[in-house]
Amino acid sequence: MEQLEQQIRFLLELDKQKEITRQTYLADASRKEGDAEHAWHLAVMAFLLADYANEKIDVLKTVKMVLLHDVVEIDAGDTYAYDMEGNQTKQLREEQAADRIYGMLPQEQKQEYRALWEEFEKGETPEAKFANTLDKVQPVLLNHASGGKSWREHQIQKSQILKRNENTHEGSEALWEYALNLIEENTKKGNIGE
Repeated sequence: MEQLEQQIRFLLELDKQKEITRQTYLADASRKEGDAEHAWHLAVMAFLLADYANEKIDVLKTVKMVLLHDVVEIDAGDTYAYDMEGNQTKQLREEQAADRIYGMLPQEQKQEYRALWEEFEKGETPEAKFANTLDKVQPVLLNHASGGKSWREHQIQKSQILKRNENTHEGSEALWEYALNLIEENTKKGNIGE
């Protein structure tokens, strides 16, 4: 029963992820996306788009990775991709959050899930590369669908997007090419600065 109690406490802790708001709007631009919604969307993308990964991936492992990668934001908060100041302390805040949140689990799951989070952060395995590609492409898809609403609000420049996505192709050349076409289209429309 102790193991089950630990797992239930962890699940209830994850409920807090539903309260975290990201900067990207939903496709219909009606409101900003939540962290839990983002994780769900990435999980669906992971199995739906797995054929576009540059390398063969373990789909279930990738799904677990994308579902668990942002739970640290319960403590660390969502750091906007283009927040230069916030990104300076992001790694430390997220490591401390990972210690606490994954530390709630029974030992075996704590080790597995923390390792998946670290693997995602390093972005070196086929699964981590693909998961990171999904994490970068998904906001591009939503920004495009919402008419560039978040990009316009934050006055994002094309160079910022390209810098942030300099490794995105490593997980999927096809998905990055698709996203790059959307970035170009939105630059021409004025949703992204030159």
